Amino acid sequence: MSAYAKFLKEILSRKRKIKEMRIDKLNAHCSAILQNKISKKCGDPDSFTIPYSLGSENFDKALCDSGASINLMPLSVFKKLERELVVIKSVPVSLQQGDQTTIIPEDIIEDILVRVDKFVFPVDFIVVDMEENKEVPLILGRPFLCTGWAILDINEGQLMLRVGNENVVFQIKRMMKYPCDEASAYACLKLDVVREVAEQHKLDKLVGDSLERCISQSSTTEDEDPEIKKEVEPLENEN
Repeated sequence: MSAYAKFLKEILSRKRKIKEMRIDKLNAHCSAILQNKISKKCGDPDSFTIPYSLGSENFDKALCDSGASINLMPLSVFKKLERELVVIKSVPVSLQQGDQTTIIPEDIIEDILVRVDKFVFPVDFIVVDMEENKEVPLILGRPFLCTGWAILDINEGQLMLRVGNENVVFQIKRMMKYPCDEASAYACLKLDVVREVAEQHKLDKLVGDSLERCISQSSTTEDEDPEIKKEVEPLENEN
């Protein structure tokens, strides 16, 4: 007799009693493990950038890159602040870029005071002759993040810098990309204004002749201007 048949026979003959079942409530953590729930997929939260001051210059954004082992400054930025910064030394080092090419730094400047909000941090920069990113000119790598006791919360989009018992939190998700130069700050126009300007430009610049303008615009007698009406009336009289 198989074990299953013997077990079933004992139950039917009441030689074996079925143990009573009880219900145990699981907490959310255990329930998630048993149900094998997966995390919600998220998109790119964008780069972590912070405003800062370097010498007498104020900058809107510096890239906080936890993947960079150095703090990088373009040569053009260094020349703007050359009177306020002191070149300490030139070292025979090379930097390997993401495309596997190498570049030779111009200089290394040490203990430059960088103000971020209410904190001031001493930072060492490697100066490189490279094209300056007008929007994000500096890269602050792991040395700066370590100096500032930084805490990155990618999901919440927060960057916290700490000094002693004080801290400052930057909300990355709320930061928008504004124009850097003053002239670009006035480049935003309302859509209805843009449409009105475009129509006027097309009317005045693209179509110069009044007759062509009348044909292209298909104006009625109710809304045509006096200049167009003056050109059209002789043509109507000829017909």
